[in-house]
Amino acid sequence: MTYADCTPGNHIYYGRYLDLMESARGEFFRHLGTPLLQWQEQGFIFPVIECHLRYRAPARYDDLITIELCPTIAEGVRLNFAYRIVGQSGALVLEGETRHACTGMNEKPRRLPEELTGALQPYLRA
Repeated sequence: MTYADCTPGNHIYYGRYLDLMESARGEFFRHLGTPLLQWQEQGFIFPVIECHLRYRAPARYDDLITIELCPTIAEGVRLNFAYRIVGQSGALVLEGETRHACTGMNEKPRRLPEELTGALQPYLRA
């Protein structure tokens, strides 16, 4: 993390964890072979409609952290992800979840594309 991401007490500012989770989702979509921008160009977006975060331990400036992400639901218009952020010592820093709706650019719900649900199947965790 950068110094700018930290509080005066040298903890990562609590809202920055959402940025980290967003970055992890973007990388996960790249790993699947279709980046989020490509889905957008095909008329699909996945806005966050709910999120939950549980802070377990602080992370600080210059800590090396690992972000674990896994999809938990991919059906109909729903797409959910679970997250774990782990510090370099192995301590659990954060557990989180984001819930998304699949919509068109007009913000009307759309079923998840079959290509995406197929790509997510090997990674789904209940």
